[in-house]
Amino acid sequence: MDIQGLPGRLLADLGPAIASGEIAEGAVLRIEELEERFDVSRTVVREAVRMLESMQLVASRRRVGITVRPRSDWDVFNPTLIAWRLAGADRPAQLRSLGSLRVAVEPAAAGLAAVHADDDQRRRLGALATEMTMTGRAGDLDAFLRHDADFHATVLQASGNEMFAHLGATVEAVLRGRTEHHLMPHHPEEYAVQLHREVAEAITTGDATAAERAMRAIVTGALEELDAVLD
Repeated sequence: MDIQGLPGRLLADLGPAIASGEIAEGAVLRIEELEERFDVSRTVVREAVRMLESMQLVASRRRVGITVRPRSDWDVFNPTLIAWRLAGADRPAQLRSLGSLRVAVEPAAAGLAAVHADDDQRRRLGALATEMTMTGRAGDLDAFLRHDADFHATVLQASGNEMFAHLGATVEAVLRGRTEHHLMPHHPEEYAVQLHREVAEAITTGDATAAERAMRAIVTGALEELDAVLD
């Protein structure tokens, strides 16, 4: 989500406050109060509220105000909301929730990708696995993150399942959160990088069983490492 300018700055204050529970479910915000508190125009407030509404965080009604919706209504797959939750006290629960989602989805996606990936996707996965190997050994975590996120997004897209493909940004958000919040080793584990190479090779050769097995090892290993760090 593009959150530039004054609406973006207002959103950057309100969003994390709602996501963290600082502004509780059911709380009612008034446009006039937000104008005064943040010294912005009504137009700016309305634009920020519109973006919060798109994430299902608030509902705006005439004569009532802007009401914070129950957590169960939130668009929990939204990458911006994920980033806000990862930045707050909700981080452990958010990471574990996303980790469990990956365990449920990504192995199946890898198995499907071995059947449905096109030639370009197969070549891209091989190239990304090579880039991950080099940047991982060099300890370049920023570059490694980019290649890692692209790798998993490509697998999800190559599955041929549009629902899986739509989760690429969600997976990137959790990978980015782990790196930005220092939950990754300074040098990615070699065994994890090797597993990515195995996924790429299995998808390239059309071995669905091997692709699913290697991806399951990646995502379960990541969740176990995360549990160890958080504990």
